[in-house]
Amino acid sequence: MGESGVKSALVDGNLLIAKALVRGGIDRMFGVVGIPVTSLANRAVALGIRFIAFHNEQSAGYAASAYGYLTGRPGILLTVSGPGCVHGLAGLSNAAANAWPMVMISGSCDQKDVGRGDFQELDQIAAVKPFVKFSIKAKNINEIPNSVFSVLDHAGSGRPGGCYLDIPSDVLHQTITESEANKLLDEAENSRKVDPIKIVAKEEIDKAISLIRKAERPLIVFGKGAAIARAEDELKNLVEKTGIPFLPTPMGKGLLPDSHDLAATAARSLAIGECDVAVVIGARLNWLLHFGEPPKWSKDVKFILIDIDEEEINLRKPYLGLIGDAKRILQVLNKEIKDDPFCLGRTHPWIESITNKVKENVSKMEVQLSKVVVPFDFLTPMKIIREAIASLGSPAPILVSEGANTMDVGRSVLVQMEPRTRLDAGTWGTMGVGLGYCIAAAIASPDRLVVAVEGDSGFGFSAMEVETLVRYELPVVVIVFNNGGVYGGDRRCPNEITGPYKDDPAPTSFVPGAAYHVLIEAFGGKGYLVGTPEELKSALDESFSARKPAVINVTIDPYAGSESGRMEHKN
Repeated sequence: MGESGVKSALVDGNLLIAKALVRGGIDRMFGVVGIPVTSLANRAVALGIRFIAFHNEQSAGYAASAYGYLTGRPGILLTVSGPGCVHGLAGLSNAAANAWPMVMISGSCDQKDVGRGDFQELDQIAAVKPFVKFSIKAKNINEIPNSVFSVLDHAGSGRPGGCYLDIPSDVLHQTITESEANKLLDEAENSRKVDPIKIVAKEEIDKAISLIRKAERPLIVFGKGAAIARAEDELKNLVEKTGIPFLPTPMGKGLLPDSHDLAATAARSLAIGECDVAVVIGARLNWLLHFGEPPKWSKDVKFILIDIDEEEINLRKPYLGLIGDAKRILQVLNKEIKDDPFCLGRTHPWIESITNKVKENVSKMEVQLSKVVVPFDFLTPMKIIREAIASLGSPAPILVSEGANTMDVGRSVLVQMEPRTRLDAGTWGTMGVGLGYCIAAAIASPDRLVVAVEGDSGFGFSAMEVETLVRYELPVVVIVFNNGGVYGGDRRCPNEITGPYKDDPAPTSFVPGAAYHVLIEAFGGKGYLVGTPEELKSALDESFSARKPAVINVTIDPYAGSESGRMEHKN
């Protein structure tokens, strides 16, 4: 009883979690509800958190991971216990591989019933361990505020990544008074610790500038780590003040426009094969960059690696490592260079060789793109899509891309002009991210159209989420390159078609002519079936103008692509 004799309102675990999330700056959540977390979702919505409900936790997890990347704030995934948590591991692992801030919150069984075979019982802390930076179980309602703030802070600090919060069912039902809840929230909020900003020593900055200044063939490489650091202005300053050519990783595209005079993407092999100093900013020397090793890179190249994670520096062992936030380090580098400027100039031999190779390769590509091929190959519809996107101007659409041939060809043809407008299979090469990414992009950037360009295999992983697009009326246009299977249907040699099941469809084959466009129509969205340039142009014009959920089913010659796209050597 309070002083007035009126009974204090009670706060249960569900409401306390929602209150803590709101205090932590969370206003969006993705997930699938059910026992025991439905009330948690409802409490969150009542407090102003928009909950986007999916058909499966895998797609919801991909959405949460991408939302973390696009906003710089942890994306939140809510799942039920046991199988729901396991399904959510797809999103957590994707966040871990891509270094994106994300938190998965899962309900779990009553603590008194652990080990007795309770409903959906699982040691979820053990299950998530390989995929998270940090995990914690709130064993009592009093632990909820500190637990919520801990996972939020760990997810976004240092190198971002996935974190996990486990909430047993009995804790969700425990109650405390509202005054007790507010006291716990205040204490937890006041005890939050902010990681100190790492300051790079001036002598290290001087070493980097000296190395760049003396280089004969310098190259700037940047990735999605620079994108999440919002370092685009600093990158532009560095490139244009020094005249050094740049190479983005796939999701680094757009930090500087692909049309920039110093963009070396179309001369990638020359740029990485002959550069003598490479400044790598927010990108890891992993498989996407050939591990920084010969024969793709020169054996004598000197790497200056700028990364927020000291472990990454120690792993790669660059010539020089600068540990810290990419944006802040570039600000210091630019300031020091401004005091003693240098610029390669457009007539510098290195710049001329890059520029000439870019022109040569772009010219070759444009010759290929100028051919109108029907039945469609991959290039003809890609060019039409490129022109349709370009006609929209700014703000540019967010492009989502997945698939083997579809993603590989699209990376070369489709142009990124603005930061954080490309989402693809990423560091882990994850297929099935498409619809989750589309939904995250539409929620994170409601002023932008979202355009997905997907292979039919990639689309199939999450196709049911087109209902989610329609339900929330999201401005997403999904373009499916339908070539009848993984890589394009039956690619087997005659000697492989043997055995008792030789009459079965090939492992790579789907139903020919699948009517993917009809799927969205079942839920009230718009579907298009196209097979000619005129049909595709009309569908793009209409769907882009409408800014409503749509699927464009593009019929592709099943023999137009290659097995495994550009990764055939791995198969």
